[in-house]
Amino acid sequence: MMVLDPEFSAALPAVDDVFACILQIEGEIYRDTGQRRTSSFLLGGQRYFLKLHCGVGWGEILMDLVRLRKPVLGAHDEWLALQRLQELGIETMVAAGYGQRGANPARLQSFVITRALEATRSLEDLCGTWGESPSPGRQALWLKRALIRKVAEIARILHENGINHRDFYLCHFLLDCSRDEAENRASGVRLYLIDLHRAQLRNTTPMRWRVKDIGSLFFSSMHIGLTQRDIYRFMKAYRKAALCTTLRNDKRFWQAVRTRAHRMYQSFYNAPPPS
Repeated sequence: MMVLDPEFSAALPAVDDVFACILQIEGEIYRDTGQRRTSSFLLGGQRYFLKLHCGVGWGEILMDLVRLRKPVLGAHDEWLALQRLQELGIETMVAAGYGQRGANPARLQSFVITRALEATRSLEDLCGTWGESPSPGRQALWLKRALIRKVAEIARILHENGINHRDFYLCHFLLDCSRDEAENRASGVRLYLIDLHRAQLRNTTPMRWRVKDIGSLFFSSMHIGLTQRDIYRFMKAYRKAALCTTLRNDKRFWQAVRTRAHRMYQSFYNAPPPS
């Protein structure tokens, strides 16, 4: 199976085996685990990202099954997630192609190609300096609050529609930096959610996966200088309810989120989380 955007397909060289041609594309490698490689390349004046899956092997499949996890066998889940997010109005990568071949689940070859998101900056980089200024200017304060609301909105839409990300960290949110403040204020900040290869799609999102997503997000936000009011803003926007309501009705959920985030911090930094 292979689906290619007409513009991308037209820029490819004329070959008999298009799938093999795509597998051989060379570019700047961003990550290579042996089983999955992510690289960027130029074609027809457009920059693309290629995520290539080369088969995970039966060992990893069995390990995931023993841990009651759904194995990630290739690019198919990300391909479906890209389409679903676009249906829900969540900004994400624009797919230019998808392909898969093979019958053995442990040796599937697959790929997903997306257009590069230019003029963007990850929230991990952007928000890393928030804690350095005790009194941010009005523009910086407005942007901070707008981003908190936007991230919470994206999380809420995902979870209300049966989707969990599984790598829900600040580094996987990209802010469109081509807009000025006036445009952001008029139409809202544009934030892209990326890296969907482990996303899961269901009819409803189980509570434990909601906790894992929001706990991971909280963990990745512990060093950016969020105040208690910032956290409350997120909670209100995520639950789309008054603060007193979510604190009362969702107490166990928020306690579980905090516990997961603190455990992640302790495990990663081998130190207690900041107060």
